[in-house]
Amino acid sequence: MSPRLPRLSRRAQLRLTRAMQLLLAGIVAYGLLTRQPKAIVNGALALCVTALPALLERNYRLPLDPWLGLWITLAVFLHTLGSAGLYGAISWWDHLTHAMSASLVAGVGYAVVRAVDLHSDDVRVPRRYMFVFIFVVVLAFATIWELFEYALDVISHATGVTMPLAQHGLDDTVRDLVFNSVGALLVAVFGQTHLSDVAERLRERIGSD
Repeated sequence: MSPRLPRLSRRAQLRLTRAMQLLLAGIVAYGLLTRQPKAIVNGALALCVTALPALLERNYRLPLDPWLGLWITLAVFLHTLGSAGLYGAISWWDHLTHAMSASLVAGVGYAVVRAVDLHSDDVRVPRRYMFVFIFVVVLAFATIWELFEYALDVISHATGVTMPLAQHGLDDTVRDLVFNSVGALLVAVFGQTHLSDVAERLRERIGSD
């Protein structure tokens, strides 16, 4: 049995989510006033993602406990703050957002595979191998992401256009992969407890479809 995070009430989650949404709206307003497309795009996209937990619960009836809803919102919120200037101002901010983003990828991978495992007798993923699977998914996704950033660098150098994402050398890439692994580790430790209901509901939907 994996450990469980301290209880977070739905009311507290909503208050924290609303506070982050207000700050994101402020970033969008600042971008509009100062004519900064990067702030407008990142802030607007993040606002859309913060609505995802409520959408999943209302339209797809996926049981997201308050920690999961806050997890999704916090990941995009921290990235948007980084894009607004904290990546350059705080050296470890990029590591924090990489760990958060990787944990989201790992969580989605865990929930989907666990749902398929519960649904089909032909697919069996032993619990002792789930940790390895999470790491493989996260590191594969992280590698693709680093290649994407490298492609943006190539385009930027060729065209002179500033890109919203960039690599900062091999050492930075290696550190990114390390903190991606930290995010995967968090899901491996806490995922069974906090994602089991999501996996079960996904299994029910697979069966109904």
